[in-house]
Amino acid sequence: MTDNDDVLKPDHFALRAQLAELRQEHRDLDMAIHAIQVAGNPDTLQLQRLKRKKLALKDQISVLEDSLRPDIIA
Repeated sequence: MTDNDDVLKPDHFALRAQLAELRQEHRDLDMAIHAIQVAGNPDTLQLQRLKRKKLALKDQISVLEDSLRPDIIA
């Protein structure tokens, strides 16, 4: 099996699809956080929860990106 075969594995397609979903959810949360912040009287508890969720999504995105990157042995 060559390195190029890894790109074609069904797992990679599923991971890329999941990564796209997480990135979209991250962007949606970013917009929701911005909307709450510009509101006249923002709900700080809701804002904190959304920020925590956004950070958790960022961590999940990083893990998926790392799993899709090939290991390079120096």
